[in-house]
Amino acid sequence: MSPSRRGAAASANTDRRTSGAGATRAWATRLVIVGIVLSAVNLRPAITSLGALMEEVRDGLGMSGSVAGLLTSVPPLCFAVFGVAAPRLARRFGPAAVVCAGMVAIAAGLLIRPYAGNTAGFLAASALALMGIAVSNVLMPVIVKRWFPDRVGSMTGLYSMALALGTSVAAAATVPLTDAMGGNWHSGLAVWAAVAAAAVLPWLPLVRDRGTGAAGDRRQLPATAEQGQVPQTVPTPQAPLRITRSRTAWALAVFFGLQATAAYITMGWMAQIFRDAGVPAGTAGLLLAVTMVMGVPLAFVIPRVATRLPHQGPIVLTLGVCGLAGYAGLYFAPAGGAWAWALLLGVSNCAFPLALTMVGMRARTGPGVAQLSAFAQSTGYLISIPGPLLVGVLYQHSGGWGLPIALMAGLMVPQILVGLLAGRDRTVEDEAAG
Repeated sequence: MSPSRRGAAASANTDRRTSGAGATRAWATRLVIVGIVLSAVNLRPAITSLGALMEEVRDGLGMSGSVAGLLTSVPPLCFAVFGVAAPRLARRFGPAAVVCAGMVAIAAGLLIRPYAGNTAGFLAASALALMGIAVSNVLMPVIVKRWFPDRVGSMTGLYSMALALGTSVAAAATVPLTDAMGGNWHSGLAVWAAVAAAAVLPWLPLVRDRGTGAAGDRRQLPATAEQGQVPQTVPTPQAPLRITRSRTAWALAVFFGLQATAAYITMGWMAQIFRDAGVPAGTAGLLLAVTMVMGVPLAFVIPRVATRLPHQGPIVLTLGVCGLAGYAGLYFAPAGGAWAWALLLGVSNCAFPLALTMVGMRARTGPGVAQLSAFAQSTGYLISIPGPLLVGVLYQHSGGWGLPIALMAGLMVPQILVGLLAGRDRTVEDEAAG
Protein backbone atom coordinates (compact mmCIF):
# COMPACT_ATOMS: atom_id res chain seq x y z
CA MET A 1 0.00 0.00 0.00
CA SER A 2 1.33 3.42 -0.91
CA PRO A 3 2.12 5.93 1.86
CA SER A 4 -0.82 8.10 0.80
CA ARG A 5 -3.27 5.18 1.03
CA ARG A 6 -1.84 4.13 4.39
CA GLY A 7 -2.35 7.67 5.64
CA ALA A 8 -5.93 7.76 4.33
CA ALA A 9 -6.72 4.40 5.95
CA ALA A 10 -5.23 5.51 9.26
CA SER A 11 -7.22 8.72 9.09
CA ALA A 12 -10.45 6.81 8.38
CA ASN A 13 -9.78 4.46 11.31
CA THR A 14 -9.12 7.44 13.53
CA ASP A 15 -12.35 9.12 12.41
CA ARG A 16 -14.35 5.95 13.15
CA ARG A 17 -12.78 5.60 16.59
CA THR A 18 -13.40 9.28 17.32
CA SER A 19 -17.02 9.05 16.15
CA GLY A 20 -17.62 5.91 18.21
CA ALA A 21 -16.00 7.44 21.26
CA GLY A 22 -18.11 10.58 20.85
CA ALA A 23 -21.35 8.56 20.65
CA THR A 24 -20.35 6.52 23.70
CA ARG A 25 -19.47 9.68 25.60
CA ALA A 26 -22.81 11.30 24.74
CA TRP A 27 -24.69 8.18 25.83
CA ALA A 28 -22.72 7.98 29.07
CA THR A 29 -23.31 11.69 29.76
CA ARG A 30 -27.07 11.26 29.41
CA LEU A 31 -26.92 8.25 31.71
CA VAL A 32 -24.97 10.26 34.29
CA ILE A 33 -27.62 13.00 34.20
CA VAL A 34 -30.39 10.44 34.82
CA GLY A 35 -28.32 8.86 37.58
CA ILE A 36 -27.68 12.21 39.26
CA VAL A 37 -31.39 13.11 39.23
CA LEU A 38 -32.63 9.74 40.51
CA SER A 39 -29.93 9.56 43.17
CA ALA A 40 -30.69 13.06 44.39
CA VAL A 41 -34.39 12.18 44.70
CA ASN A 42 -33.40 9.43 47.16
CA LEU A 43 -31.07 11.40 49.42
CA ARG A 44 -33.72 12.66 51.88
CA PRO A 45 -36.90 10.46 51.91
CA ALA A 46 -35.28 8.25 54.55
CA ILE A 47 -35.38 11.28 56.84
CA THR A 48 -38.51 13.23 55.90
CA SER A 49 -40.72 10.13 55.68
CA LEU A 50 -39.72 9.38 59.26
CA GLY A 51 -40.37 12.97 60.34
CA ALA A 52 -43.93 12.76 59.03
CA LEU A 53 -44.58 9.58 61.09
CA MET A 54 -42.39 10.34 64.10
CA GLU A 55 -45.27 10.15 66.56
CA GLU A 56 -46.44 6.76 65.24
CA VAL A 57 -42.90 5.37 65.23
CA ARG A 58 -42.31 6.59 68.78
CA ASP A 59 -45.50 4.95 69.99
CA GLY A 60 -44.86 1.75 68.07
CA LEU A 61 -41.31 1.31 69.35
CA GLY A 62 -41.82 2.88 72.79
CA MET A 63 -39.34 5.74 72.28
CA SER A 64 -38.93 8.63 74.69
CA GLY A 65 -38.43 12.18 73.46
CA SER A 66 -34.69 11.94 74.13
CA VAL A 67 -34.36 8.70 72.14
CA ALA A 68 -36.35 10.26 69.31
CA GLY A 69 -33.94 13.19 69.42
CA LEU A 70 -31.09 10.69 69.14
CA LEU A 71 -32.83 9.20 66.11
CA THR A 72 -32.92 12.60 64.42
CA SER A 73 -29.19 12.97 65.15
CA VAL A 74 -28.30 9.69 63.43
CA PRO A 75 -28.33 11.20 59.88
CA PRO A 76 -25.59 13.78 60.46
CA LEU A 77 -23.57 11.27 62.50
CA CYS A 78 -23.63 8.76 59.65
CA PHE A 79 -22.91 11.47 57.09
CA ALA A 80 -19.85 12.56 59.06
CA VAL A 81 -18.50 9.06 59.73
CA PHE A 82 -19.09 7.49 56.33
CA GLY A 83 -18.80 10.58 54.15
CA VAL A 84 -15.11 11.01 54.93
CA ALA A 85 -14.39 7.63 53.31
CA ALA A 86 -16.09 8.54 50.03
CA PRO A 87 -13.06 10.05 48.20
CA ARG A 88 -10.90 7.04 49.10
CA LEU A 89 -13.58 4.62 47.91
CA ALA A 90 -14.03 6.65 44.72
CA ARG A 91 -10.32 6.48 43.93
CA ARG A 92 -10.32 2.70 44.34
CA PHE A 93 -13.63 1.72 42.74
CA GLY A 94 -14.69 4.80 40.79
CA PRO A 95 -17.36 7.38 41.76
CA ALA A 96 -20.13 5.68 39.77
CA ALA A 97 -19.57 2.32 41.46
CA VAL A 98 -19.61 3.91 44.92
CA VAL A 99 -22.82 5.83 44.21
CA CYS A 100 -24.39 2.65 42.80
CA ALA A 101 -23.50 0.79 45.99
CA GLY A 102 -24.87 3.71 47.98
CA MET A 103 -28.25 3.42 46.27
CA VAL A 104 -28.29 -0.33 47.04
CA ALA A 105 -27.59 0.43 50.72
CA ILE A 106 -30.40 3.01 50.81
CA ALA A 107 -32.91 0.55 49.33
CA ALA A 108 -31.89 -2.23 51.71
CA GLY A 109 -31.96 -0.02 54.79
CA LEU A 110 -35.36 1.46 53.99
CA LEU A 111 -36.82 -2.00 53.37
CA ILE A 112 -35.45 -3.50 56.59
CA ARG A 113 -35.91 -0.77 59.19
CA PRO A 114 -39.74 -0.70 59.54
CA TYR A 115 -39.74 -4.43 60.33
CA ALA A 116 -36.69 -4.49 62.62
CA GLY A 117 -38.98 -4.91 65.64
CA ASN A 118 -37.16 -2.73 68.17
CA THR A 119 -35.41 0.60 68.52
CA ALA A 120 -31.88 -0.83 68.14
CA GLY A 121 -32.75 -2.63 64.92
CA PHE A 122 -34.55 0.44 63.61
CA LEU A 123 -31.44 2.55 64.28
CA ALA A 124 -29.11 -0.02 62.66
CA ALA A 125 -31.19 -0.28 59.48
CA SER A 126 -31.47 3.51 59.35
CA ALA A 127 -27.68 3.71 59.62
CA LEU A 128 -27.33 1.38 56.61
CA ALA A 129 -29.52 3.63 54.48
CA LEU A 130 -27.77 6.73 55.76
CA MET A 131 -24.37 5.24 54.95
CA GLY A 132 -25.45 5.06 51.31
CA ILE A 133 -26.72 8.62 51.47
CA ALA A 134 -23.44 9.79 53.03
CA VAL A 135 -21.12 8.59 50.27
CA SER A 136 -23.50 9.84 47.59
CA ASN A 137 -23.73 13.25 49.28
CA VAL A 138 -19.97 13.69 49.06
CA LEU A 139 -19.53 12.34 45.53
CA MET A 140 -22.32 14.24 43.79
CA PRO A 141 -20.35 17.53 43.61
CA VAL A 142 -17.35 15.51 42.40
CA ILE A 143 -19.34 13.87 39.60
CA VAL A 144 -20.81 17.24 38.60
CA LYS A 145 -17.37 18.89 38.52
CA ARG A 146 -15.82 16.06 36.49
CA TRP A 147 -18.55 15.48 33.91
CA PHE A 148 -19.87 19.04 33.63
CA PRO A 149 -17.02 21.44 34.50
CA ASP A 150 -18.52 24.24 32.41
CA ARG A 151 -22.01 23.78 33.88
CA VAL A 152 -21.36 23.47 37.61
CA GLY A 153 -24.09 25.97 38.52
CA SER A 154 -26.85 24.52 36.33
CA MET A 155 -26.05 20.87 37.13
CA THR A 156 -25.78 21.60 40.85
CA GLY A 157 -29.13 23.34 40.53
CA LEU A 158 -30.65 20.32 38.79
CA TYR A 159 -29.25 17.99 41.45
CA SER A 160 -30.44 20.22 44.28
CA MET A 161 -33.87 20.62 42.69
CA ALA A 162 -34.27 16.83 42.41
CA LEU A 163 -33.14 16.46 46.01
CA ALA A 164 -35.69 19.02 47.17
CA LEU A 165 -38.39 17.30 45.12
CA GLY A 166 -37.68 13.93 46.72
CA THR A 167 -37.58 15.52 50.15
CA SER A 168 -40.92 17.28 49.76
CA VAL A 169 -42.74 14.38 48.08
CA ALA A 170 -41.71 12.03 50.89
CA ALA A 171 -42.89 14.53 53.50
CA ALA A 172 -46.25 15.10 51.78
CA ALA A 173 -47.03 11.58 50.60
CA THR A 174 -45.96 9.41 53.54
CA VAL A 175 -49.03 10.03 55.71
CA PRO A 176 -51.57 9.59 52.84
CA LEU A 177 -49.75 6.44 51.68
CA THR A 178 -49.83 5.09 55.22
CA ASP A 179 -53.55 5.79 55.49
CA ALA A 180 -54.16 4.12 52.11
CA MET A 181 -52.36 1.01 53.36
CA GLY A 182 -54.58 0.68 56.41
CA GLY A 183 -52.73 3.04 58.71
CA ASN A 184 -49.70 0.74 58.97
CA TRP A 185 -46.66 2.94 59.50
CA HIS A 186 -44.34 0.03 58.67
CA SER A 187 -45.63 -0.10 55.10
CA GLY A 188 -45.71 3.71 54.89
CA LEU A 189 -41.96 3.82 55.54
CA ALA A 190 -40.99 0.72 53.53
CA VAL A 191 -42.55 1.96 50.28
CA TRP A 192 -39.65 4.36 49.72
CA ALA A 193 -37.27 1.42 49.26
CA ALA A 194 -38.74 0.88 45.79
CA VAL A 195 -37.83 4.42 44.76
CA ALA A 196 -34.26 3.86 45.91
CA ALA A 197 -34.05 0.58 44.00
CA ALA A 198 -34.92 2.42 40.78
CA ALA A 199 -31.94 4.74 41.31
CA VAL A 200 -29.53 1.80 41.15
CA LEU A 201 -30.25 1.10 37.47
CA PRO A 202 -28.60 4.11 35.71
CA TRP A 203 -25.30 3.51 37.49
CA LEU A 204 -24.97 -0.19 36.61
CA PRO A 205 -23.50 0.40 33.10
CA LEU A 206 -21.03 2.88 34.63
CA VAL A 207 -19.68 0.85 37.56
CA ARG A 208 -16.49 -0.05 35.69
CA ASP A 209 -15.73 3.58 34.91
CA ARG A 210 -12.80 4.53 37.12
CA GLY A 211 -11.80 7.54 35.05
CA THR A 212 -12.49 11.15 35.76
CA GLY A 213 -15.42 11.37 33.42
CA ALA A 214 -15.82 13.94 30.70
CA ALA A 215 -13.48 16.49 32.08
CA GLY A 216 -11.02 15.18 34.58
CA ASP A 217 -7.74 16.84 35.39
CA ARG A 218 -5.70 15.65 32.44
CA ARG A 219 -2.93 16.72 30.10
CA GLN A 220 -2.35 15.81 26.44
CA LEU A 221 0.54 13.72 25.17
CA PRO A 222 1.59 14.32 21.54
CA ALA A 223 1.10 11.62 18.90
CA THR A 224 2.44 11.43 15.33
CA ALA A 225 0.16 11.38 12.31
CA GLU A 226 2.31 8.67 10.69
CA GLN A 227 1.46 6.33 13.57
CA GLY A 228 -2.27 6.96 13.04
CA GLN A 229 -2.73 7.64 16.73
CA VAL A 230 -5.12 9.95 18.51
CA PRO A 231 -3.75 12.00 21.39
CA GLN A 232 -3.68 10.05 24.63
CA THR A 233 -4.36 11.44 28.07
CA VAL A 234 -2.90 10.62 31.44
CA PRO A 235 -3.82 12.02 34.81
CA THR A 236 -1.97 15.14 35.82
CA PRO A 237 -0.10 14.57 39.08
CA GLN A 238 -1.67 16.52 41.91
CA ALA A 239 0.25 17.83 44.89
CA PRO A 240 -1.27 16.85 48.25
CA LEU A 241 -3.72 19.52 49.43
CA ARG A 242 -3.48 20.43 53.10
CA ILE A 243 -7.13 21.37 53.35
CA THR A 244 -7.02 22.19 57.07
CA ARG A 245 -4.75 25.15 56.34
CA SER A 246 -7.52 26.89 54.41
CA ARG A 247 -9.70 29.36 56.30
CA THR A 248 -12.28 29.18 53.55
CA ALA A 249 -12.50 25.39 53.96
CA TRP A 250 -13.14 25.80 57.70
CA ALA A 251 -15.71 28.55 57.13
CA LEU A 252 -17.49 26.42 54.54
CA ALA A 253 -17.44 23.40 56.87
CA VAL A 254 -18.99 25.38 59.74
CA PHE A 255 -21.55 26.94 57.40
CA PHE A 256 -22.41 23.49 56.09
CA GLY A 257 -22.74 22.19 59.65
CA LEU A 258 -25.03 24.96 60.84
CA GLN A 259 -27.33 24.78 57.82
CA ALA A 260 -27.44 20.99 58.25
CA THR A 261 -28.39 21.48 61.90
CA ALA A 262 -31.31 23.69 60.87
CA ALA A 263 -32.34 21.31 58.08
CA TYR A 264 -32.39 18.16 60.20
CA ILE A 265 -34.18 19.87 63.06
CA THR A 266 -36.76 21.03 60.54
CA MET A 267 -37.13 17.62 58.88
CA GLY A 268 -37.23 15.76 62.16
CA TRP A 269 -39.34 18.07 64.34
CA MET A 270 -41.28 20.69 62.36
CA ALA A 271 -44.27 18.46 61.70
CA GLN A 272 -44.41 17.68 65.43
CA ILE A 273 -44.25 21.40 66.29
CA PHE A 274 -47.34 22.01 64.16
CA ARG A 275 -49.12 18.94 65.53
CA ASP A 276 -48.52 20.06 69.10
CA ALA A 277 -49.96 23.46 68.15
CA GLY A 278 -53.23 21.77 67.14
CA VAL A 279 -52.62 21.26 63.42
CA PRO A 280 -53.93 17.90 62.11
CA ALA A 281 -51.31 15.26 61.25
CA GLY A 282 -52.03 15.33 57.51
CA THR A 283 -51.81 19.13 57.39
CA ALA A 284 -48.60 19.09 59.44
CA GLY A 285 -47.04 16.71 56.93
CA LEU A 286 -48.21 18.96 54.11
CA LEU A 287 -46.65 21.99 55.82
CA LEU A 288 -43.36 20.13 56.07
CA ALA A 289 -43.72 19.28 52.38
CA VAL A 290 -44.24 22.97 51.56
CA THR A 291 -41.03 23.79 53.41
CA MET A 292 -39.17 21.14 51.45
CA VAL A 293 -40.78 21.93 48.07
CA MET A 294 -39.56 25.53 48.24
CA GLY A 295 -36.19 24.07 47.41
CA VAL A 296 -37.39 22.79 44.03
CA PRO A 297 -37.41 26.12 42.16
CA LEU A 298 -34.95 27.91 44.45
CA ALA A 299 -32.40 25.10 44.37
CA PHE A 300 -32.20 25.56 40.61
CA VAL A 301 -32.08 29.36 40.71
CA ILE A 302 -29.72 29.96 43.64
CA PRO A 303 -26.70 28.00 42.28
CA ARG A 304 -26.99 29.76 38.91
CA VAL A 305 -27.12 33.17 40.60
CA ALA A 306 -24.30 32.23 42.99
CA THR A 307 -21.91 31.31 40.17
CA ARG A 308 -22.44 34.76 38.63
CA LEU A 309 -21.55 36.63 41.81
CA PRO A 310 -17.98 37.28 42.96
CA HIS A 311 -19.19 37.04 46.57
CA GLN A 312 -22.08 34.86 47.72
CA GLY A 313 -22.57 36.84 50.94
CA PRO A 314 -25.81 38.60 49.86
CA ILE A 315 -27.49 35.22 49.26
CA VAL A 316 -26.29 33.96 52.64
CA LEU A 317 -27.73 37.03 54.37
CA THR A 318 -31.10 36.80 52.59
CA LEU A 319 -31.54 33.13 53.49
CA GLY A 320 -30.57 33.80 57.10
CA VAL A 321 -33.07 36.63 57.53
CA CYS A 322 -35.85 34.39 56.17
CA GLY A 323 -34.88 31.74 58.71
CA LEU A 324 -34.98 34.18 61.63
CA ALA A 325 -38.41 35.41 60.53
CA GLY A 326 -39.70 31.85 60.24
CA TYR A 327 -38.48 30.90 63.72
CA ALA A 328 -40.02 34.05 65.19
CA GLY A 329 -43.34 33.04 63.66
CA LEU A 330 -43.08 29.51 65.05
CA TYR A 331 -42.39 30.97 68.49
CA PHE A 332 -45.25 33.48 68.65
CA ALA A 333 -48.00 31.98 66.44
CA PRO A 334 -47.15 28.45 65.23
CA ALA A 335 -50.68 27.57 64.07
CA GLY A 336 -51.98 31.00 63.11
CA GLY A 337 -49.34 31.72 60.46
CA ALA A 338 -48.28 28.14 59.79
CA TRP A 339 -48.20 28.46 55.99
CA ALA A 340 -46.11 31.65 56.10
CA TRP A 341 -43.59 30.10 58.50
CA ALA A 342 -43.35 26.99 56.33
CA LEU A 343 -42.57 29.14 53.29
CA LEU A 344 -39.96 31.25 55.10
CA LEU A 345 -38.18 28.20 56.53
CA GLY A 346 -38.30 26.61 53.07
CA VAL A 347 -36.40 29.58 51.67
CA SER A 348 -33.91 29.42 54.55
CA ASN A 349 -33.26 25.72 53.95
CA CYS A 350 -31.92 26.56 50.49
CA ALA A 351 -28.60 27.22 52.19
CA PHE A 352 -27.88 23.58 51.28
CA PRO A 353 -27.67 24.03 47.48
CA LEU A 354 -25.76 27.24 48.09
CA ALA A 355 -23.21 25.35 50.19
CA LEU A 356 -22.85 22.68 47.48
CA THR A 357 -22.33 25.37 44.87
CA MET A 358 -19.64 27.05 46.96
CA VAL A 359 -17.87 23.69 47.30
CA GLY A 360 -17.56 23.60 43.51
CA MET A 361 -16.47 27.24 43.34
CA ARG A 362 -13.92 27.30 46.16
CA ALA A 363 -11.64 24.69 44.52
CA ARG A 364 -10.09 24.78 41.05
CA THR A 365 -9.48 21.07 40.36
CA GLY A 366 -11.47 17.84 40.52
CA PRO A 367 -9.30 16.38 43.33
CA GLY A 368 -9.59 19.69 45.16
CA VAL A 369 -13.38 19.58 44.95
CA ALA A 370 -13.40 15.97 46.18
CA GLN A 371 -11.21 16.82 49.16
CA LEU A 372 -13.11 20.00 49.99
CA SER A 373 -16.46 18.24 49.64
CA ALA A 374 -15.40 15.43 51.98
CA PHE A 375 -13.91 17.85 54.51
CA ALA A 376 -16.77 20.35 54.49
CA GLN A 377 -19.51 17.72 54.63
CA SER A 378 -17.88 15.38 57.15
CA THR A 379 -16.83 18.21 59.47
CA GLY A 380 -20.13 19.98 58.95
CA TYR A 381 -22.22 16.94 59.76
CA LEU A 382 -20.15 16.35 62.90
CA ILE A 383 -20.98 19.90 63.95
CA SER A 384 -24.68 19.29 63.30
CA ILE A 385 -25.00 16.11 65.40
CA PRO A 386 -25.87 17.75 68.77
CA GLY A 387 -28.59 20.04 67.38
CA PRO A 388 -31.49 17.63 66.76
CA LEU A 389 -30.64 15.66 69.91
CA LEU A 390 -30.58 18.85 72.02
CA VAL A 391 -33.94 19.89 70.59
CA GLY A 392 -35.45 16.57 71.67
CA VAL A 393 -34.02 16.89 75.17
CA LEU A 394 -35.18 20.52 75.56
CA TYR A 395 -38.63 19.60 74.27
CA GLN A 396 -39.01 16.74 76.74
CA HIS A 397 -37.70 18.56 79.81
CA SER A 398 -39.24 21.99 79.17
CA GLY A 399 -42.62 20.63 78.13
CA GLY A 400 -42.91 22.93 75.13
CA TRP A 401 -41.26 24.31 72.03
CA GLY A 402 -40.17 27.74 73.30
CA LEU A 403 -36.58 26.81 74.20
CA PRO A 404 -35.96 24.58 71.14
CA ILE A 405 -37.16 27.31 68.76
CA ALA A 406 -35.00 29.90 70.56
CA LEU A 407 -32.02 27.57 70.04
CA MET A 408 -32.79 27.28 66.33
CA ALA A 409 -32.99 31.06 65.94
CA GLY A 410 -29.78 31.57 67.92
CA LEU A 411 -27.83 29.22 65.63
CA MET A 412 -28.88 31.19 62.57
CA VAL A 413 -26.67 34.15 63.56
CA PRO A 414 -23.30 32.33 63.38
CA GLN A 415 -24.52 30.58 60.22
CA ILE A 416 -24.84 33.98 58.54
CA LEU A 417 -21.41 35.10 59.75
CA VAL A 418 -19.45 32.04 58.58
CA GLY A 419 -21.44 32.01 55.34
CA LEU A 420 -20.19 35.50 54.61
CA LEU A 421 -16.60 34.27 55.09
CA ALA A 422 -17.14 31.15 52.96
CA GLY A 423 -18.62 33.24 50.15
CA ARG A 424 -15.45 35.23 49.48
CA ASP A 425 -13.85 34.85 46.05
CA ARG A 426 -10.83 32.60 46.71
CA THR A 427 -9.78 28.95 46.37
CA VAL A 428 -8.63 26.45 48.95
CA GLU A 429 -5.63 25.50 46.80
CA ASP A 430 -4.24 29.04 47.07
CA GLU A 431 -4.88 29.27 50.81
CA ALA A 432 -3.42 25.82 51.53
CA ALA A 433 -0.32 26.59 49.49
CA GLY A 434 0.08 29.95 51.17
